[in-house]
Amino acid sequence: MDYLDKVLEKLKEWGRRLIEALLGPEVEPEPELIPIPTNDPPRRSTR
Repeated sequence: MDYLDKVLEKLKEWGRRLIEALLGPEVEPEPELIPIPTNDPPRRSTR
């Protein structure tokens, strides 16, 4: 039984590697950007 478990684990790993090779690695969602408030005074034009 232990032999079968090892074979199944190897098959799972090979399957995972094959899927990664075909589809690319698992994509992580991009973090959402958080706006940062600033206290910059409005700029005046000097014309």
